[in-house]
Amino acid sequence: MIVVKVGGAVTAVAELGEFDDAVVVHGGGPQITAAMAAAGLSATFVRGRRVTDEAALAVVREALLEVNRELCELIGPRALGLAGDEIGLQATRVPELGHVGTPIPTRPQAVLDALAAGRVPVIAPLAVGPLNVNADEAASALAVGLGAERIIFLSDVPGVILPRISANDADELLGELEGGIVPKLQAAVHAARLGVRAEIGITEVTA
Repeated sequence: MIVVKVGGAVTAVAELGEFDDAVVVHGGGPQITAAMAAAGLSATFVRGRRVTDEAALAVVREALLEVNRELCELIGPRALGLAGDEIGLQATRVPELGHVGTPIPTRPQAVLDALAAGRVPVIAPLAVGPLNVNADEAASALAVGLGAERIIFLSDVPGVILPRISANDADELLGELEGGIVPKLQAAVHAARLGVRAEIGITEVTA
């Protein structure tokens, strides 16, 4: 099994419909920010996480479900859209950020059923609560919980231009990085240390 995390701005996903045993987790940052602005809500971030009050949560959820629908259309008829909060994705709430959680390894039966039926599950990053969760962290938690062999992070965010980096070296590098690569590298390190082969673009992250 392979878990593929795609950013909300990534559109080259049609080939994912040809994969066997692939689980897709998507982001939606740009779409959420635009939807919040249209609703007259300001976006506040703390260490890369979006502060999400009750009003923002409704906007976040609808924006993510719209991204989910669009991705399923791009991937094709095998795609099956799923909302993480509806399939049992678990997370530990982070009260200071509002309706936000840190995903924990989860093995949703709906994902297993979809794979068994030859479908490609496409998962919106929401956790039971509902809680808004970082999509990179959600992908990593699902990869570990499902026992995936590999996780790949596809993104238009500039990454670490190295063929390979160890988890320990990545930890040191994280102190020097900022922006969208940070949660991706953290999630890749987490997955690698728990036995899942992790890649961000051309860079393999090893335990």
